Amino acid sequence: MTIVPQLNLSREALEPYWMPFTANRAFKASPRLMIAAKGMYYTTAEGRQVLDAMAGLWCVNAGHGQQRITDAIREQAGHLDYVSSFQMGHPIAFKAAERIAALTPAGMDHVFFVNSGSEAVDTALKIARAYHRMRGEGHRTRLIGRAKGYHGMGFGGLSVAGIGRHRRDFGPLLPDVAHLPHTYSREHQAFSRGQPDWGAHLADELEAIAQINDPSTIAAVIVEPVTGSGGVLPPPKGYLERLRAICDKYGILLIFDEVITGYGRLGTPFGSAALGVTPDIITCAKGMTNGAVPMGGVIASDKVYDAFMAGPEGAVELMHGYTYSGHPLACAAAIASIDVYEEQDIFANCARASARWEDQAHSLQGEPHVVDVRNIGLLAAIEIAPKPGEPGGRALAAGNICFEAGVLVRTAGDALVLSPPLIIADGEIDRIFETIRGAVRALA
Repeated sequence: MTIVPQLNLSREALEPYWMPFTANRAFKASPRLMIAAKGMYYTTAEGRQVLDAMAGLWCVNAGHGQQRITDAIREQAGHLDYVSSFQMGHPIAFKAAERIAALTPAGMDHVFFVNSGSEAVDTALKIARAYHRMRGEGHRTRLIGRAKGYHGMGFGGLSVAGIGRHRRDFGPLLPDVAHLPHTYSREHQAFSRGQPDWGAHLADELEAIAQINDPSTIAAVIVEPVTGSGGVLPPPKGYLERLRAICDKYGILLIFDEVITGYGRLGTPFGSAALGVTPDIITCAKGMTNGAVPMGGVIASDKVYDAFMAGPEGAVELMHGYTYSGHPLACAAAIASIDVYEEQDIFANCARASARWEDQAHSLQGEPHVVDVRNIGLLAAIEIAPKPGEPGGRALAAGNICFEAGVLVRTAGDALVLSPPLIIADGEIDRIFETIRGAVRALA
Protein backbone atom coordinates (compact mmCIF):
# COMPACT_ATOMS: atom_id res chain seq x y z
CA MET A 1 0.00 0.00 0.00
CA THR A 2 1.34 3.44 -0.91
CA ILE A 3 0.80 6.12 1.71
CA VAL A 4 0.63 9.67 0.32
CA PRO A 5 -0.89 12.30 2.64
CA GLN A 6 -3.57 14.47 1.14
CA LEU A 7 -1.70 17.46 -0.24
CA ASN A 8 -2.31 20.77 1.46
CA LEU A 9 0.21 23.31 0.23
CA SER A 10 -1.13 26.28 2.18
CA ARG A 11 1.43 28.24 4.16
CA GLU A 12 -0.40 27.34 7.36
CA ALA A 13 -0.16 23.62 6.68
CA LEU A 14 3.56 23.83 5.95
CA GLU A 15 4.46 26.09 8.87
CA PRO A 16 4.81 23.53 11.74
CA TYR A 17 7.76 21.75 10.10
CA TRP A 18 11.04 23.57 10.80
CA MET A 19 13.09 22.27 7.88
CA PRO A 20 16.84 21.57 8.07
CA PHE A 21 19.39 23.43 5.92
CA THR A 22 16.48 25.23 4.24
CA ALA A 23 15.35 28.81 3.76
CA ASN A 24 12.04 27.98 5.44
CA ARG A 25 10.11 31.12 4.50
CA ALA A 26 11.17 30.99 0.85
CA PHE A 27 10.45 27.25 0.60
CA LYS A 28 7.01 27.51 2.14
CA ALA A 29 6.13 30.31 -0.25
CA SER A 30 7.02 28.04 -3.21
CA PRO A 31 7.37 24.43 -1.99
CA ARG A 32 9.19 21.69 -3.89
CA LEU A 33 7.64 18.40 -2.78
CA MET A 34 8.39 14.81 -3.81
CA ILE A 35 5.72 12.16 -3.32
CA ALA A 36 7.31 9.02 -4.76
CA ALA A 37 10.59 7.60 -6.04
CA LYS A 38 11.66 4.58 -8.06
CA GLY A 39 14.99 3.67 -9.60
CA MET A 40 16.69 6.83 -10.82
CA TYR A 41 13.62 9.08 -10.59
CA TYR A 42 11.54 11.13 -8.16
CA THR A 43 7.89 11.99 -8.74
CA THR A 44 6.93 15.53 -7.73
CA ALA A 45 3.64 16.62 -6.25
CA GLU A 46 2.75 17.92 -9.72
CA GLY A 47 3.35 14.47 -11.23
CA ARG A 48 6.65 15.31 -12.99
CA GLN A 49 9.44 12.74 -13.22
CA VAL A 50 12.80 14.15 -12.08
CA LEU A 51 16.09 12.35 -12.67
CA ASP A 52 17.91 12.15 -9.34
CA ALA A 53 21.53 13.16 -9.92
CA MET A 54 22.19 13.35 -6.15
CA ALA A 55 21.16 9.86 -4.94
CA GLY A 56 18.80 11.61 -2.54
CA LEU A 57 21.55 13.23 -0.49
CA TRP A 58 24.61 11.14 -1.50
CA CYS A 59 22.89 8.08 0.00
CA VAL A 60 20.51 6.15 -2.31
CA ASN A 61 23.37 4.30 -3.99
CA ALA A 62 21.28 1.36 -5.23
CA GLY A 63 18.51 3.56 -6.58
CA HIS A 64 15.11 4.25 -5.06
CA GLY A 65 12.54 1.67 -4.10
CA GLN A 66 14.66 -1.49 -4.02
CA GLN A 67 12.07 -4.13 -3.22
CA ARG A 68 14.42 -6.39 -1.28
CA ILE A 69 15.23 -3.59 1.15
CA THR A 70 11.58 -2.59 1.50
CA ASP A 71 10.56 -6.19 2.20
CA ALA A 72 13.33 -6.66 4.77
CA ILE A 73 12.25 -3.58 6.72
CA ARG A 74 8.59 -4.61 6.61
CA GLU A 75 9.32 -8.17 7.73
CA GLN A 76 11.59 -7.05 10.55
CA ALA A 77 9.03 -4.53 11.81
CA GLY A 78 6.48 -7.33 12.14
CA HIS A 79 8.91 -9.67 13.87
CA LEU A 80 10.99 -7.55 16.28
CA ASP A 81 10.41 -3.82 16.18
CA TYR A 82 12.87 -2.78 18.88
CA VAL A 83 15.21 -4.06 21.53
CA SER A 84 17.93 -2.15 23.35
CA SER A 85 21.56 -2.83 22.55
CA PHE A 86 22.59 -2.00 26.11
CA GLN A 87 23.51 -5.26 27.87
CA MET A 88 21.34 -7.25 25.45
CA GLY A 89 20.98 -7.59 21.72
CA HIS A 90 19.41 -9.36 18.76
CA PRO A 91 20.97 -11.71 16.22
CA ILE A 92 20.48 -9.48 13.19
CA ALA A 93 22.78 -6.78 14.64
CA PHE A 94 25.64 -9.27 14.83
CA LYS A 95 24.90 -10.47 11.31
CA ALA A 96 24.87 -6.88 10.01
CA ALA A 97 28.24 -6.18 11.63
CA GLU A 98 29.67 -9.38 10.15
CA ARG A 99 28.48 -8.47 6.65
CA ILE A 100 29.88 -4.95 6.92
CA ALA A 101 33.23 -6.13 8.24
CA ALA A 102 33.51 -8.45 5.24
CA LEU A 103 33.50 -5.35 2.97
CA THR A 104 36.18 -3.40 4.81
CA PRO A 105 39.95 -3.33 4.29
CA ALA A 106 41.92 -6.08 6.06
CA GLY A 107 42.17 -5.51 9.80
CA MET A 108 39.07 -3.30 9.98
CA ASP A 109 36.81 -5.84 11.67
CA HIS A 110 34.73 -4.16 14.37
CA VAL A 111 31.56 -2.11 13.85
CA PHE A 112 29.92 0.23 16.38
CA PHE A 113 26.39 1.13 15.27
CA VAL A 114 24.97 4.65 15.46
CA ASN A 115 22.13 6.43 13.64
CA SER A 116 23.72 8.96 11.30
CA GLY A 117 26.97 10.22 9.89
CA SER A 118 27.02 13.02 12.46
CA GLU A 119 26.79 10.51 15.30
CA ALA A 120 29.41 8.34 13.62
CA VAL A 121 31.90 11.21 13.57
CA ASP A 122 31.32 12.25 17.18
CA THR A 123 31.62 8.60 18.19
CA ALA A 124 34.86 8.16 16.25
CA LEU A 125 36.38 11.23 17.89
CA LYS A 126 35.42 9.94 21.34
CA ILE A 127 36.85 6.51 20.54
CA ALA A 128 40.09 8.12 19.39
CA ARG A 129 40.56 10.04 22.63
CA ALA A 130 39.54 7.05 24.74
CA TYR A 131 41.92 4.76 22.81
CA HIS A 132 44.90 6.83 23.88
CA ARG A 133 43.63 6.97 27.44
CA MET A 134 43.35 3.18 27.49
CA ARG A 135 47.01 3.03 26.50
CA GLY A 136 48.14 5.39 29.22
CA GLU A 137 48.37 8.44 26.92
CA GLY A 138 45.36 10.42 28.09
CA HIS A 139 47.24 13.64 27.32
CA ARG A 140 46.49 13.00 23.62
CA THR A 141 43.34 15.08 23.23
CA ARG A 142 44.02 17.33 20.24
CA LEU A 143 41.97 16.67 17.09
CA ILE A 144 42.99 17.72 13.58
CA GLY A 145 40.41 18.42 10.86
CA ARG A 146 40.74 20.10 7.49
CA ALA A 147 39.48 23.23 5.76
CA LYS A 148 36.41 22.61 3.57
CA GLY A 149 35.77 19.35 5.44
CA TYR A 150 32.24 18.34 6.38
CA HIS A 151 31.76 15.96 9.29
CA GLY A 152 28.11 16.30 10.22
CA MET A 153 26.45 18.73 12.58
CA GLY A 154 27.27 17.45 16.06
CA PHE A 155 29.57 19.57 18.21
CA GLY A 156 32.50 17.23 17.61
CA GLY A 157 31.94 17.08 13.88
CA LEU A 158 31.47 20.84 13.62
CA SER A 159 34.65 21.42 15.59
CA VAL A 160 36.83 19.43 13.20
CA ALA A 161 34.90 20.53 10.09
CA GLY A 162 36.11 23.37 7.93
CA ILE A 163 33.09 25.07 6.35
CA GLY A 164 32.79 28.43 8.03
CA ARG A 165 29.09 29.03 7.37
CA HIS A 166 28.21 25.77 9.14
CA ARG A 167 30.23 26.72 12.22
CA ARG A 168 29.43 30.42 12.46
CA ASP A 169 26.30 30.42 14.60
CA PHE A 170 27.20 27.72 17.13
CA GLY A 171 30.49 28.59 18.81
CA PRO A 172 32.47 28.28 20.87
CA LEU A 173 33.14 24.77 19.66
CA LEU A 174 35.53 22.16 21.08
CA PRO A 175 38.95 23.41 22.14
CA ASP A 176 42.18 21.62 21.21
CA VAL A 177 41.33 21.47 17.51
CA ALA A 178 43.53 22.48 14.58
CA HIS A 179 42.95 22.32 10.83
CA LEU A 180 44.96 21.27 7.82
CA PRO A 181 44.59 23.42 4.71
CA HIS A 182 42.26 22.11 2.00
CA THR A 183 43.79 20.43 -1.03
CA TYR A 184 42.29 22.52 -3.83
CA SER A 185 44.08 24.96 -6.11
CA ARG A 186 42.32 25.93 -9.31
CA GLU A 187 45.59 27.32 -10.62
CA HIS A 188 47.31 23.93 -10.38
CA GLN A 189 44.41 21.48 -10.63
CA ALA A 190 41.69 22.89 -12.90
CA PHE A 191 40.01 20.26 -15.08
CA SER A 192 42.04 17.41 -13.58
CA ARG A 193 40.55 13.99 -14.25
CA GLY A 194 40.30 12.04 -11.02
CA GLN A 195 43.10 12.65 -8.53
CA PRO A 196 45.12 15.75 -9.41
CA ASP A 197 48.88 15.48 -9.83
CA TRP A 198 49.59 18.61 -7.77
CA GLY A 199 49.13 18.86 -4.03
CA ALA A 200 50.65 15.87 -2.19
CA HIS A 201 52.96 18.25 -0.34
CA LEU A 202 49.96 19.79 1.43
CA ALA A 203 49.91 16.75 3.72
CA ASP A 204 53.19 18.01 5.16
CA GLU A 205 51.20 20.71 6.93
CA LEU A 206 50.44 17.98 9.46
CA GLU A 207 54.14 17.96 10.31
CA ALA A 208 53.98 21.70 10.98
CA ILE A 209 50.90 21.34 13.18
CA ALA A 210 52.57 18.51 15.07
CA GLN A 211 55.67 20.58 15.76
CA ILE A 212 53.69 23.63 16.85
CA ASN A 213 51.41 21.69 19.20
CA ASP A 214 53.70 18.78 20.20
CA PRO A 215 52.81 15.53 18.39
CA SER A 216 52.36 13.70 21.70
CA THR A 217 49.22 15.80 22.34
CA ILE A 218 47.46 14.79 19.09
CA ALA A 219 44.83 12.05 19.28
CA ALA A 220 43.58 11.86 15.70
CA VAL A 221 43.41 13.37 12.25
CA ILE A 222 40.05 13.17 10.48
CA VAL A 223 39.58 13.78 6.76
CA GLU A 224 37.16 12.80 4.06
CA PRO A 225 39.10 10.71 1.51
CA VAL A 226 37.26 12.82 -1.07
CA THR A 227 35.93 16.13 0.24
CA GLY A 228 32.19 15.99 -0.49
CA SER A 229 29.99 18.86 0.64
CA GLY A 230 32.98 21.17 0.47
CA GLY A 231 32.87 20.87 -3.33
CA VAL A 232 33.98 17.34 -4.43
CA LEU A 233 37.75 17.63 -4.03
CA PRO A 234 39.57 14.39 -4.94
CA PRO A 235 42.79 13.94 -2.97
CA PRO A 236 46.01 14.77 -4.82
CA LYS A 237 48.06 11.73 -5.79
CA GLY A 238 50.21 10.72 -2.83
CA TYR A 239 48.44 13.02 -0.35
CA LEU A 240 46.64 10.37 1.69
CA GLU A 241 49.73 8.18 1.70
CA ARG A 242 51.71 11.03 3.26
CA LEU A 243 49.05 11.65 5.88
CA ARG A 244 49.16 7.96 6.76
CA ALA A 245 52.96 8.01 7.09
CA ILE A 246 52.99 11.09 9.32
CA CYS A 247 50.26 9.65 11.56
CA ASP A 248 52.26 6.43 11.90
CA LYS A 249 55.42 8.39 12.70
CA TYR A 250 53.80 10.14 15.67
CA GLY A 251 51.32 7.51 16.87
CA ILE A 252 48.30 9.53 15.71
CA LEU A 253 45.08 7.77 14.68
CA LEU A 254 43.90 8.42 11.13
CA ILE A 255 40.12 8.60 10.68
CA PHE A 256 38.51 8.50 7.25
CA ASP A 257 35.02 9.98 7.11
CA GLU A 258 33.51 7.70 4.45
CA VAL A 259 29.91 8.74 4.94
CA ILE A 260 29.89 9.69 1.24
CA THR A 261 32.64 7.50 -0.24
CA GLY A 262 31.48 4.33 1.52
CA TYR A 263 29.27 1.73 -0.16
CA GLY A 264 30.53 1.90 -3.68
CA ARG A 265 30.76 5.57 -4.59
CA LEU A 266 34.31 5.11 -5.95
CA GLY A 267 33.65 1.64 -7.39
CA THR A 268 34.80 -0.29 -4.31
CA PRO A 269 32.95 -1.01 -1.06
CA PHE A 270 34.91 1.74 0.70
CA GLY A 271 36.89 4.60 -0.78
CA SER A 272 39.96 3.64 1.22
CA ALA A 273 40.31 0.54 -0.96
CA ALA A 274 39.99 2.53 -4.18
CA LEU A 275 42.58 5.03 -2.96
CA GLY A 276 44.96 2.46 -1.52
CA VAL A 277 45.25 3.83 2.02
CA THR A 278 43.85 2.14 5.13
CA PRO A 279 42.95 4.33 8.13
CA ASP A 280 42.57 3.28 11.76
CA ILE A 281 38.88 4.20 11.93
CA ILE A 282 36.20 4.61 9.24
CA THR A 283 32.89 6.41 9.70
CA CYS A 284 30.00 5.45 7.44
CA ALA A 285 26.27 6.05 6.99
CA LYS A 286 24.20 7.11 3.92
CA GLY A 287 24.63 4.16 1.52
CA MET A 288 24.74 1.81 4.50
CA THR A 289 20.97 1.29 4.26
CA ASN A 290 20.52 2.88 0.83
CA GLY A 291 18.94 5.82 2.66
CA ALA A 292 15.91 3.73 3.65
CA VAL A 293 16.42 3.82 7.44
CA PRO A 294 18.67 6.17 9.42
CA MET A 295 21.88 4.35 10.36
CA GLY A 296 25.57 4.99 10.73
CA GLY A 297 28.61 3.12 11.88
CA VAL A 298 32.15 3.41 13.16
CA ILE A 299 34.46 0.72 11.84
CA ALA A 300 37.52 0.26 14.04
CA SER A 301 40.77 -1.49 13.29
CA ASP A 302 41.77 -4.48 15.37
CA LYS A 303 44.46 -2.30 16.98
CA VAL A 304 41.89 0.20 18.22
CA TYR A 305 39.34 -2.37 19.34
CA ASP A 306 41.87 -4.53 21.15
CA ALA A 307 43.06 -1.56 23.23
CA PHE A 308 39.61 -1.42 24.81
CA MET A 309 39.46 -5.14 25.51
CA ALA A 310 42.47 -5.22 27.86
CA GLY A 311 40.63 -4.37 31.08
CA PRO A 312 38.42 -6.47 33.39
CA GLU A 313 36.08 -8.70 31.40
CA GLY A 314 32.95 -7.59 33.26
CA ALA A 315 33.56 -3.86 32.81
CA VAL A 316 31.93 -1.70 30.15
CA GLU A 317 34.79 -1.01 27.77
CA LEU A 318 33.32 2.06 26.04
CA MET A 319 30.88 4.17 28.01
CA HIS A 320 29.04 5.36 24.93
CA GLY A 321 26.02 4.48 22.80
CA TYR A 322 22.57 5.53 21.63
CA THR A 323 19.04 4.29 22.29
CA TYR A 324 18.75 3.24 18.66
CA SER A 325 22.26 1.80 18.18
CA GLY A 326 21.83 -1.41 16.18
CA HIS A 327 18.09 -0.82 15.68
CA PRO A 328 16.51 -4.00 14.26
CA LEU A 329 14.91 -2.23 11.27
CA ALA A 330 18.16 -0.46 10.41
CA CYS A 331 20.14 -3.71 10.67
CA ALA A 332 17.65 -5.46 8.40
CA ALA A 333 17.98 -2.65 5.87
CA ALA A 334 21.79 -2.75 6.10
CA ILE A 335 21.92 -6.47 5.36
CA ALA A 336 19.40 -6.20 2.53
CA SER A 337 21.33 -3.28 1.06
CA ILE A 338 24.53 -5.33 0.94
CA ASP A 339 22.57 -8.16 -0.68
CA VAL A 340 21.34 -5.74 -3.35
CA TYR A 341 24.78 -4.25 -3.94
CA GLU A 342 26.28 -7.71 -4.38
CA GLU A 343 23.51 -9.46 -6.31
CA GLN A 344 23.06 -6.60 -8.78
CA ASP A 345 26.84 -5.98 -9.05
CA ILE A 346 26.23 -2.32 -8.35
CA PHE A 347 29.78 -1.41 -7.30
CA ALA A 348 31.06 -2.83 -10.57
CA ASN A 349 28.51 -0.76 -12.47
CA CYS A 350 29.90 2.32 -10.75
CA ALA A 351 33.41 1.39 -11.86
CA ARG A 352 32.17 0.77 -15.42
CA ALA A 353 30.11 3.95 -15.64
CA SER A 354 32.85 6.17 -14.18
CA ALA A 355 34.75 6.48 -17.47
CA ARG A 356 31.72 7.80 -19.37
CA TRP A 357 30.81 9.96 -16.38
CA GLU A 358 34.29 11.54 -16.47
CA ASP A 359 34.21 12.14 -20.21
CA GLN A 360 30.78 13.74 -20.10
CA ALA A 361 31.64 15.90 -17.13
CA HIS A 362 34.78 17.23 -18.81
CA SER A 363 32.88 17.87 -22.04
CA LEU A 364 31.59 20.96 -20.21
CA GLN A 365 35.05 22.54 -20.32
CA GLY A 366 34.75 25.65 -22.47
CA GLU A 367 31.04 26.14 -21.82
CA PRO A 368 29.95 29.58 -20.55
CA HIS A 369 30.85 30.31 -16.92
CA VAL A 370 32.39 26.84 -16.31
CA VAL A 371 35.76 27.44 -14.63
CA ASP A 372 36.51 23.91 -13.40
CA VAL A 373 35.29 20.33 -13.47
CA ARG A 374 36.27 17.82 -10.78
CA ASN A 375 35.43 14.12 -10.75
CA ILE A 376 36.25 10.79 -9.17
CA GLY A 377 34.14 7.63 -9.20
CA LEU A 378 30.53 8.68 -9.60
CA LEU A 379 31.11 12.09 -8.06
CA ALA A 380 31.53 15.38 -9.86
CA ALA A 381 31.46 19.13 -9.32
CA ILE A 382 30.98 21.76 -11.99
CA GLU A 383 32.43 25.06 -10.77
CA ILE A 384 30.54 28.13 -12.01
CA ALA A 385 32.08 31.61 -12.11
CA PRO A 386 29.96 33.87 -9.91
CA LYS A 387 28.74 37.29 -10.87
CA PRO A 388 30.70 40.01 -9.08
CA GLY A 389 29.18 40.50 -5.65
CA GLU A 390 26.81 37.54 -6.00
CA PRO A 391 28.61 34.42 -4.73
CA GLY A 392 26.65 31.27 -5.47
CA GLY A 393 24.02 33.10 -7.50
CA ARG A 394 24.82 31.64 -10.90
CA ALA A 395 25.20 28.10 -9.55
CA LEU A 396 21.85 28.35 -7.77
CA ALA A 397 20.20 29.63 -10.94
CA ALA A 398 21.74 26.79 -12.95
CA GLY A 399 20.48 24.25 -10.43
CA ASN A 400 16.95 25.66 -10.68
CA ILE A 401 17.08 25.51 -14.48
CA CYS A 402 18.16 21.87 -14.27
CA PHE A 403 15.28 21.04 -11.93
CA GLU A 404 12.75 22.63 -14.22
CA ALA A 405 14.26 20.54 -17.04
CA GLY A 406 13.73 17.39 -14.97
CA VAL A 407 17.18 16.81 -13.41
CA LEU A 408 17.89 17.24 -9.70
CA VAL A 409 21.40 18.53 -8.92
CA ARG A 410 22.74 20.11 -5.73
CA THR A 411 24.49 23.43 -5.35
CA ALA A 412 27.38 23.98 -2.95
CA GLY A 413 28.62 27.54 -3.09
CA ASP A 414 29.58 28.20 -6.71
CA ALA A 415 29.50 24.52 -7.72
CA LEU A 416 26.91 22.13 -9.07
CA VAL A 417 27.50 18.90 -7.17
CA LEU A 418 26.59 15.50 -8.60
CA SER A 419 26.39 12.09 -6.93
CA PRO A 420 23.86 9.87 -8.73
CA PRO A 421 22.63 6.39 -7.80
CA LEU A 422 25.26 3.83 -8.79
CA ILE A 423 22.76 2.01 -11.01
CA ILE A 424 22.96 4.86 -13.51
CA ALA A 425 22.87 3.99 -17.23
CA ASP A 426 24.78 5.68 -20.03
CA GLY A 427 21.73 7.52 -21.33
CA GLU A 428 21.07 9.00 -17.90
CA ILE A 429 24.69 10.15 -17.63
CA ASP A 430 24.35 11.86 -21.01
CA ARG A 431 21.08 13.51 -20.02
CA ILE A 432 22.51 14.94 -16.76
CA PHE A 433 25.41 16.67 -18.47
CA GLU A 434 23.41 17.84 -21.48
CA THR A 435 20.93 19.39 -19.08
CA ILE A 436 23.75 21.17 -17.25
CA ARG A 437 25.14 22.30 -20.60
CA GLY A 438 21.81 23.89 -21.46
CA ALA A 439 21.58 25.47 -18.01
CA VAL A 440 24.98 27.18 -18.11
CA ARG A 441 24.32 28.42 -21.62
CA ALA A 442 21.09 29.99 -20.38
CA LEU A 443 22.81 31.92 -17.57
CA ALA A 444 23.41 35.63 -17.82
